[in-house]
Order: sequence, then C-alpha cells, then structure tokens
Amino acid sequence: MSREEIRKMSVVGTVESLCRYPVKSMRGEELENAFVGFSGIYGDRLFAFKSSSSPEGFPYLTAREQKEMLLYRPRFRHPDKAARPTNLADAEKIAPGVTPVYADSTELVVDVETPSGEVLAIDDPALAETLTRSISDAGALTVAWSDRAMTDCRPISLFAVQSAQELGAEVGFTIDKRRFRANVYMDLESAVGFAEDAFVGRRIQIGPKVVISILERDPRCKMITLDPDTGESSPEVLREVAQAHDGMAGIYGAVLVEGTIQKGDVIVALDSGDTPA
Repeated sequence: MSREEIRKMSVVGTVESLCRYPVKSMRGEELENAFVGFSGIYGDRLFAFKSSSSPEGFPYLTAREQKEMLLYRPRFRHPDKAARPTNLADAEKIAPGVTPVYADSTELVVDVETPSGEVLAIDDPALAETLTRSISDAGALTVAWSDRAMTDCRPISLFAVQSAQELGAEVGFTIDKRRFRANVYMDLESAVGFAEDAFVGRRIQIGPKVVISILERDPRCKMITLDPDTGESSPEVLREVAQAHDGMAGIYGAVLVEGTIQKGDVIVALDSGDTPA
C-alpha cells in the first residue's frame, strides 16, 4: 500500500518518535526507524537483570527498586546487527512474507555506560555490583538475555504526546514523555489527551505495512514518577494518573503484520469506531 493510499484512509495521527530499551529499566534510545516484529520492536528489552530477592512472577531488578538504573546508558556494540534482521529484505520477498531470522546473542552484545562514565560489558560482574551498591536487599543479580523483548505485559506500547501535555497541565509542570517508556510516541490529530484510549479493541496501521491490534490501556506504576534524566521522583504524577485516569496512561498492542516503521509515518484506524476528536 502506498503512502498516498494510506492518507486517503482514516488518518488519526503520525509517529512522533520511536524508542527502544536494550536493557530493561535502563535508559532508552530514540530511533529514526525500527523493525516491528511479532514480539515487538527489534532490539527492545533483550537484556535484563534478574534478582534472587524478586518474586518468581516478576524476577527483574527495575528502577522501581533502583531509580539510578534510568541513568545507565546501554548501547549495542554492533549497531548494524541491532538495526533489523540481517535477512529482512530476502525474507520479505518470499510470499506472503516470511518471518526473518533474528540475530543471536553474540551479535547483539550490549555495553553500558554508568552514571560515572565508566563503560562496562553487560555481563561484567562490576556492572551488577554498581547496580546493587545502594540497595539493601537486591539479592544476587544475574544477566538474562532473550531474542525476544522481555516486556512487562504486551509486545509493544504506544503513547500520545498530547497525553503527556494534558497530564502536565493537570499536575502543574511539564511532563517529559520519556517517563512513560513507550515504543511508539504518537502525535494524534486529536488535541485531547488520552485520546489513544479509543483505539482499544481496534486495529491501527503504521506506515505502509505494520498492523497492530490494540488490546488494552496501560496500567501504570512508580516508573512514571521518575525523571528520565535525574531519577528524581514526583509522586504526584502517578497520583494524578490514578485519580483522573483510572491508573492508566497509554496503550498496549499485539503486532499482526510485521514491517518497518519510521518517524513521521502516518497512523490510520482500520476498524470502524469513533475516531478521537
């Protein structure tokens, strides 16, 4: 489908920016374009730190326990391998388009820059030691790796920049969209915040190919209280979301059709329903 054909459909907005998080709970990186697979954004949350003191159902150390994790900057050692599956072009040529082969752990190695400026490999014991230095009950940390994103709930998260603006107006200070750690930040045609809630139960298309089924609103926790640049907490952000928005901000989706998306791509609603006004 061409971009001109897409624009004739029910356009609801555009992609304002794209983000992925190579290490769960550490700082994200903004992308110009991204391959979206059935498991989410390629290269997203491939690494995490498991803690022996965390519950079995959610065994990860996150910024909820160690807010300074947000100040650690992970980078792929081989950015070209982390950009997209290496056989993507060939896989897309095979009708109806086969699932491409993902890179392995040796090709997706991550180095992490600590807040002090030291650069350590993800599996360097010194990195785990720095993460637990100020936590009294962190337990033993081990590095987990997966070739699919270790997301909390669903493969991909989306958030409208208008929702950050409205929430900022409600609490009385500017809200950085990065607090919400979404994969796709949307600039919606609607000027109203939280208009993305209307997409739940519907399908949207991003760019010429990618189709996402919007499953549910995103329940929020302490993470959105943390400033992405300093780690400092503003509890009133979560309190306002809880009181004014049912504890939800943003939406979760499942990928139905894989493909590449980029900043500026048009977002269209494929199902009938009231388009956010």
